[in-house]
Amino acid sequence: MIIKESELIAVAVNKSQYPDELKKEIAFVGRSNVGKSSLINFLLNRRKLAKVSSSPGKTRTINFYEVNGSFRIVDLPGYGFAKVSKSEIRSWGNMIDTYLHNRPNLIKVVLLVDCRHTPTAQDVQMYDWIRYYNLGGLVVATKADKVSKNVLNKNLVEIGKTLGLTDKDKIIPVSVLKKTGSSELLEEFGRLLEG
Repeated sequence: MIIKESELIAVAVNKSQYPDELKKEIAFVGRSNVGKSSLINFLLNRRKLAKVSSSPGKTRTINFYEVNGSFRIVDLPGYGFAKVSKSEIRSWGNMIDTYLHNRPNLIKVVLLVDCRHTPTAQDVQMYDWIRYYNLGGLVVATKADKVSKNVLNKNLVEIGKTLGLTDKDKIIPVSVLKKTGSSELLEEFGRLLEG
């Protein structure tokens, strides 16, 4: 798949703000600071389309990016550590839950995990939820440039075991810094969109 054009078309905190036109959507979910916004910029060849921050919790809204005029990538707020109040964290949780329950055009939820660490209990819970609704099967291991190839391979096995991945599931290591993994991920998106 080749990305020709992309734009931010909606920023939502509730479902009344979601785009009306029901184009297929692929949502990105993961812990705060796992690299969702950086990955979106990398995939879409746009340096500043999605706002990136070194401090966790930058994405506080659901951001809809239209790609090639034919589908959307949706950036959900991160869960886990964020330097905000507990009520705001609950609000983000409700926002994510509402989105995931109310989008008939949602075809896949991509779980992003940091390849340097074993998935957290929240990651496992999220992936179980994704699998329960038949939206799973795709995990992206971010920050692949931060470890050696041997450590990466060992960690990918551990991530697969912790999340209970099957032979049908895919885990794609990605490095925004070294610009690796995007072609495999976009190829997977192409297959999803054709199906």
